[in-house]
Order: sequence, then structure tokens, then C-alpha cells
Amino acid sequence: MEDQMRTEIAYPEIAETLKKSLDLRGSPVAVKLAKNPEGIPEGVGPIDETVRHCQMITRARLNGEIFYATADKHVCMGGGWALGLKELTPSLRSGEFYYKLGKFESWAACMRTIRQVPHVPELETYATVYAPLEKTPFDPHVVVIVAEPRAMLKLAQTTLYLLGGRIESTMAGIQSVCADATALPYLTGKINYSLGCDGSRRFSGIEDNELVMGIPAELLPEFARALPVVTAAPGSVK
Repeated sequence: MEDQMRTEIAYPEIAETLKKSLDLRGSPVAVKLAKNPEGIPEGVGPIDETVRHCQMITRARLNGEIFYATADKHVCMGGGWALGLKELTPSLRSGEFYYKLGKFESWAACMRTIRQVPHVPELETYATVYAPLEKTPFDPHVVVIVAEPRAMLKLAQTTLYLLGGRIESTMAGIQSVCADATALPYLTGKINYSLGCDGSRRFSGIEDNELVMGIPAELLPEFARALPVVTAAPGSVK
């Protein structure tokens, strides 16, 4: 299998730390952007239906499923484009698509937003691969977490534990799970937090009281080390 990390990471132990410290509903989800068929882990099969990236996250998160999805299995054009599986359609590029959904004053406003959406270069990704973190048979590029605001507070504090500073996240209320929580951490190597979007809440079971974040997989060991310290701190809200 191609595209593996040099350092072995204890994913089951890290997943347990995240789930226990944050009281998660479901699992953190390991996501890999495979560049070619050789990047698909041995023994991992294709998804059995055509759905959205956010729905695939939910299937791994809540059902424990492990699978991969090529471009033809991604029904959401915006998600497929953000993840590098598809080319941007003319209606998305011009602003027409989101304008017709009633979310912008003009095509131009939508166009300006689309141009700033984080996205993997078009057609660079062969397939997206998913697994609950505790069972992942591959090294992920990004780990996606869906959690309540209190847990996100602890994750934000953990982000700053080592070096301090401020949280700088970017979002637009659209393409939350695909662009904000997957593509951006993959491209930048930085953690990103997102409010979710209408599509992910409507189709993938993300609850009204849940938010989304993505962590570059290389940061997991340090992140998991700091999280129990932060949650057990004297000033931490339980």
C-alpha cells in the first residue's frame, strides 16, 4: 500500500483517549485520500451505494464501517470537488448553484465564496477511504471528529496546550465536512473547526448540538497526549 507514515502511530489507544476524554457519540473517523488504486488498503472494499462524503463519515463514525469510495460513489458534486475527485461544474464555478438554493444575494457573492473554498486539486484523488479510528487498517491523512460544543472547547484548548496562541478557523456554512474538516487539514497541516452545513445536518445525521473538526493525522500523538491533561485540569469544566 502506498502513502504510509514513517512513524507508527497507536491509533486504537488514541481513539480510546479521544472517546473517553470527550464522551463522543461514535468514533473519530480516519480518512485517507488515495491517489491511485495502489493506495487502497488490502482487504478494504468499495462502498455499496452512492452517497455524500458526510454520510460516509457517519457510516464509519456510528456504524463502524470500513470502505473506500471512488468519484462515481460521491453523489455530492461540491464534496467530490473539494476532495479532489471531480472537476468543478460550471454552475458551481459561476455561482449559479448556491444562488438557486437561496443562500446568496447574487451569483457573484456565491462565486466569491466558492473561489475561497479549500479544495484538493481536481482529479488528484482516486478514492476516499474511511474507517473508525480504533479499527483503521491504514494511515489516515485526516481524522474527523463530530462532537458537542463542550467537547469542542476541550479540543480547542488542546490545540493551544503546547504553544498557546489563538484559534484561527475558516468556514462558510457550506461544504463543512468535506472542505472545512477534511480538505483544509489535509492541505495545510492545521486543525480546523467548522459549524457544519445544511447538507451535512440534513443528510448525514449530524445533530443540531454537534460541530465538526478535522485533525491532520501527524498531529494525533501530541494531541492525544495533551487532551487528558486539559480535561483533568483544575479549571476545566467537566
